[in-house]
Amino acid sequence: MTCFTSDFFVEDADVWRPQIWKMIRKRSDLTFLMITKRIDRLAICVPDDWGEGYEHVTICCTIENQKQADYRLPIYQSAPIRHKILICEPLLSPINLSPYLGEWVEQVVVGGESGKEARVCKYEWILDIRTLCMEKNVSFWFKQTGYHFQREGKLYSVPRQYQHSQARRAGINFESVKE
Repeated sequence: MTCFTSDFFVEDADVWRPQIWKMIRKRSDLTFLMITKRIDRLAICVPDDWGEGYEHVTICCTIENQKQADYRLPIYQSAPIRHKILICEPLLSPINLSPYLGEWVEQVVVGGESGKEARVCKYEWILDIRTLCMEKNVSFWFKQTGYHFQREGKLYSVPRQYQHSQARRAGINFESVKE
């Protein structure tokens, strides 16, 4: 994972990012995973030899609501990246991914927001995304519930240490079948 607690395309990283690209080129034996909400900066942040992307680099685009999906996903879909994962986290409202979801997406990850000040994540939003992923044969991973999690009208406060395990217990992950 690259910049686990930050965004690889944040403006403050412009100074040191070329050094990291150099290391990434050298270490083609590793897989690099980058998560960003700044997909609109991709074109100015990739190295000159990027082409259609490096085979060992996956760039994930985060989207938290429909407004951000409608802004970021057209940019992301057309971006020269070999491996793409959508991350709907923190999921803050329903998101209709149907205009965007297709074979260009390898996986969709969904999760609620952590922390006691977190906004509510509703299970029905997660299930709607999962259903679409299954219809489009795109892998789906329910990563975490978030702190405030609503299911069947009941609101739960899930401590951080249980958010991932509670998501796993739902048993709704889906692995696509590629032909």
